[in-house]
Amino acid sequence: MWNRSRGVLVLSLLAVAVCWQTGVAWSQSAPDSKVIEGAKKEGEVVWYTTMTLDQSKQVVDAFQKKYPFIKPTLFRTGGGPMLNKIMTEVRGGRHAWDILVGRGEMVLPLMERKLLASYVSPETKAIDSQLVDKEGYWTAYYINTYVLGWNTKMVKKADVPTSYEELLNPKWKGGQISIDTEAYGMLQGLIGLWGKEKAVSYFKRLAAMDPVPKRGNTERVQMAVAGEYPLIIAYNQTIQRMTSRGAPIDWLALEPAVVQVNPAMLAANAPHPNASRLFVDFILSKQGGEMLRSFQRIPVRKDVDPDPARLFRGYKYVIENPEDYKNFDETVKLYLEIFKLR
Repeated sequence: MWNRSRGVLVLSLLAVAVCWQTGVAWSQSAPDSKVIEGAKKEGEVVWYTTMTLDQSKQVVDAFQKKYPFIKPTLFRTGGGPMLNKIMTEVRGGRHAWDILVGRGEMVLPLMERKLLASYVSPETKAIDSQLVDKEGYWTAYYINTYVLGWNTKMVKKADVPTSYEELLNPKWKGGQISIDTEAYGMLQGLIGLWGKEKAVSYFKRLAAMDPVPKRGNTERVQMAVAGEYPLIIAYNQTIQRMTSRGAPIDWLALEPAVVQVNPAMLAANAPHPNASRLFVDFILSKQGGEMLRSFQRIPVRKDVDPDPARLFRGYKYVIENPEDYKNFDETVKLYLEIFKLR
């Protein structure tokens, strides 16, 4: 069973199959009539998100179809600019947003400034407890998992490293491994699991392999497919998109894989508090999870398998808990120093 202490592993699907078996039903509660009436009076909801614009637009369209009396307003940008926008608005005395879907490192700065409201959606009963804040300040909407990918034309499956230690085999030295210049979350997650000394030592050994640093996942995966390098550390859903199209690339989880949470949060000063609760309930609902699956993202509900299911089933993982970001600036600095990125 999960607890909130850092470094506690979530067991694989096989070990907790009873929690994931198909056919288990999680009934969805009808919205409270008072919330509905309040939302009708508010008539609007404002969603700030880091999700891509094409996908987030589909979400708000589906929400408005379900609740035609609420007009959704969508603002989308990256994580850093989003946090800066919120803080700038607060300094100006403006509270414009109702719901935020962002990155895990955004949670603590917002909590410390008392900008988040506690809200436990009834939909959380279908989500594992380690993906829901006990005090209700955030709930995972979707996740990303750091995995090892390989070009199937360049590397035989039998030769693919299956552990963190095997990845350090000298045969993979010298531009054979692609890494993200901003994969701070992977280091953060392994610090939580292994402790700082062991995690930093491992990453220094990885840096000594002379990997190829480049920003982003999509372009790097495309380059791996093109044969620029045989191995790549990237998000599994990004690799899987290419695998599903028949590209010569596949992936496996180096256990425990680090899982990065993309949380949904409710504003403490939400201008539309009732509509915002309906919106949170909607994105966390089974319909919301199925939309994520259609986007080739990884939903967190127990009754919505990713496509394919192995994206979040059958391997050991450790959650990069949003509230473990207290020393995130130090982690970023360490990562950049280790890989000589500045």
